[in-house]
Parts: sequence; C-alpha cells; structure tokens
Amino acid sequence: MKTLLSTLAVAAMTFANTAMADDQKDLLTIVTAPEPQTQLMSMVITMQAVKQGAAAHILLCGPAGDLALKDAPASATAAQPPKGMSPQGLMQAIMKQPGTKVEVCAIYLPGKGAGPEVLLEGVGVAKPGAMATAVLEADASMNF
Repeated sequence: MKTLLSTLAVAAMTFANTAMADDQKDLLTIVTAPEPQTQLMSMVITMQAVKQGAAAHILLCGPAGDLALKDAPASATAAQPPKGMSPQGLMQAIMKQPGTKVEVCAIYLPGKGAGPEVLLEGVGVAKPGAMATAVLEADASMNF
C-alpha cells in the first residue's frame, strides 16, 4: 500500500490554478510513471479538464517522457481498456486542443543521448525556470 501511495503521489501529479485575470483555468500535469495505465489516466483527467475549459500544460519526465517520442515504445502506443486508447494517442489528441502545451523535462533527452528531433512534432523541451514558475503559480491542489 505504501508503494502504491508513493507511486501515485510521485508518478502523476496534477496541479490546477485559476488565472487571476479571468476565469480561464490552467492545468499543469506532471507525469513520471512508467505504467501505461497511470500515464493514460493522467491524460484522461487532463483531457476532461480541457473539455471543461482549462488550458493544459503537460510535463513528461523519466519513463513518461517516452510518450513524446516519434518512435515510442509499445507501452506508450498500445491500446488500454476500456476504450482502446493509448497514453500517447490521447496525449496527441490533447495537443490538438487550443491552449495546450506538451514538454519533456530538460534532462530527458540528454539522458537518452538524443536531441529534439526524436520528439513528436509540437513537443518541446521544458526550461527549468519556467517550469518552477508554473508550479509556484499553481494552487497545488493535488488531484492524483
């Protein structure tokens, strides 16, 4: 049980904040989990927030960074029950929504010995300072 709670707390954290200037909600989703089911669930929650008007920013770190690869492993592309969606497929659907951004952690590509050319079109590399600002601006209410 302790491992499960630790995995949920560290693996997929979703923070939401409400912008001061208007009613637009910004959602920052940080995913590090290697498990496809956890990755997919974080995308499901993010898509639901987007459908409710949030602007989504997804940060993929560690094993979850593989979701951003053009040549992604089967764990990222295999259909999951109950609706036959894959983590990468749903992430790509989220990317098509206005106001969304997907990035990998700054150390993900150097750790793989690769450059940005291995990433899906539209996926960027996060700048640590900008990500720290995004996290600090969030109300940090954890959904996961």
